[in-house]
Amino acid sequence: MTEPHPAPTATSRHHLGGSRSLSFGVLSVSDTHTESDDPSGHLARDLLTGAGHKVLHYQLVANSVADVRDTLEPWLAEIPLEVAVTVGGTGVSSRDLTVNALEAMGGKKLEGFGELYRSISLPEVGPLAMISRAALYLVKGKPVFALPGSERAVRTAIEKLILPAVIHLVEELER
Repeated sequence: MTEPHPAPTATSRHHLGGSRSLSFGVLSVSDTHTESDDPSGHLARDLLTGAGHKVLHYQLVANSVADVRDTLEPWLAEIPLEVAVTVGGTGVSSRDLTVNALEAMGGKKLEGFGELYRSISLPEVGPLAMISRAALYLVKGKPVFALPGSERAVRTAIEKLILPAVIHLVEELER
């Protein structure tokens, strides 16, 4: 019987892409936090830079389609920015509008990310995992990861899904 291949990690990306440094934007979406009091947004920045990537932009905006769109559109138009990560606004309440903003921007949803995120979250949070709208969209040809706002969710998504695959994703989009 053949041993299954181990899951790729952020440090073993040989088949998922090289060790290239990517340029990110991190957008926190919250009606309750400020840039100085944004543990999840700061965690996202720390995890990305700790893995050798650059964070070109960080900003916190209100939970509003217009604020998310008006911030992301110029970021995504910049040549050096390759990936955006949003933190917050992915729940089911009427104030959770990040996913709505990405759809309004004409984003193309890649189903696998949200499915994998919810699958990984199930053992941690139980059936509440099903109400997360964590997602990956391609907007203006660039990946935009929409993550829930909790620190646990940010760590799970970045360490277990984004870092192991993002270089390969960007390289595929560049082809």
